[in-house]
Amino acid sequence: RPPSRPLSDRTGRLQRAMNNHFEGLILFTIAVVVVTLGGQSTGFTAACAWTYLAARVLFIPAYAYGWRPWRSAIWGVGFFATLAMIVAALV
Repeated sequence: RPPSRPLSDRTGRLQRAMNNHFEGLILFTIAVVVVTLGGQSTGFTAACAWTYLAARVLFIPAYAYGWRPWRSAIWGVGFFATLAMIVAALV
């Protein structure tokens, strides 16, 4: 349900960061399933997974404090790590 009173700027940012995290987690979950079921787990795919995790951890304060353009760069690192996992599993 919507909040009963307006959110502060930072709380609103944290809420949007959480929503963004769940959207990114869907693609990451697909990548993990493809790697796992395809038996394509390698050091590279593990490094991509750790890179995704590090990017998501850094993304929260970047979003909360409005770090621009770093917020987008951090998001991009996580996104491309996920894509690299999928490509590595399919090649």
